[in-house]
Amino acid sequence: MKITVLDGHGLNPGDVSWDGIKAFADEFTVFDRSPQELVVERIGNSEIVLLNKVHITKEIVENCPNLRYIGVLATGYNVIDTAACRERGIIVTNIPSYSTNAVAQHVFSFILHFTNQVASHSVSVHDGGWISNPDFCYWLSPLTELSGKTLGIYGFGHIGQKVAEIAHSFGMKILVHAHSAESFEKAKKSLSFDSSAITMVSVDELFKESDFISLHAPLTPETKNLVNSKTLSLMKKSAYLINTARGGMICEKDVRDALDSGKIAGYATDVLLEEPMSKDCPLYKAPNCVITPHLAWAPKETRLRLLGIEIENIKAFLAGKPINVVN
Repeated sequence: MKITVLDGHGLNPGDVSWDGIKAFADEFTVFDRSPQELVVERIGNSEIVLLNKVHITKEIVENCPNLRYIGVLATGYNVIDTAACRERGIIVTNIPSYSTNAVAQHVFSFILHFTNQVASHSVSVHDGGWISNPDFCYWLSPLTELSGKTLGIYGFGHIGQKVAEIAHSFGMKILVHAHSAESFEKAKKSLSFDSSAITMVSVDELFKESDFISLHAPLTPETKNLVNSKTLSLMKKSAYLINTARGGMICEKDVRDALDSGKIAGYATDVLLEEPMSKDCPLYKAPNCVITPHLAWAPKETRLRLLGIEIENIKAFLAGKPINVVN
């Protein structure tokens, strides 16, 4: 059994072990990164290929006759031509629900950045601001208490539900726009707190009423450019937008315009339309804009969980009972 990892650096820059996956292979190769033009050559006669962001097109599938299984080391699998794989009898799996805790934690790191401004105050203190201040305390701009504020959650899967639980512990009001009323009611049953505190609302109401909006949905034709000049115009000028979902859910130019004009108070994102970031990205150096480089999923504990799920995926595939199949 030959197993090839096409872009292993993102998952494992050297701090975790491949041994659990290597145990399935007679021949095991890891490439840190693979340019698209080398994908066919690097797959070669591999039967199992693991990847994160490398695109697998119909042409690649047709030129890799030994390929039997593709394991996407992420939840999203839009980089794979799943129809072409299905036609060739190639199983494609993903890694569901591995990053729920980490992403929800990142959402609140963004929210608390805006409300408590820890970093800017620490910089001020280390620059001598407290030494020269006549008072026992000072603050650079108004601080915000989360209790009583309204959090709007767009999408109510595992991550959206976890974000709601954390918000509830802060005493926040919670509005949700879910895929359907049925999925919303089903999700409420799995919550660890009184779900009567959550209200399902329309998209327009979510944008109008929320003090913070957090996006938690896949990128689909319905959600593409969900955040645009129209929806942004509905937001309070004091409201903040958080995106740990997909860069394509927002129109970056419209968000930049809203930040420049003060139509919203701030935007924080872990994802962009183009990754790595382009110097032409409209959000580059935008005011009141916090950008992290797609790292919400990256705590070591989270990546170890991902590897563990992939090991189970491969084990099930080899046993003829594949799990987490997406095609």
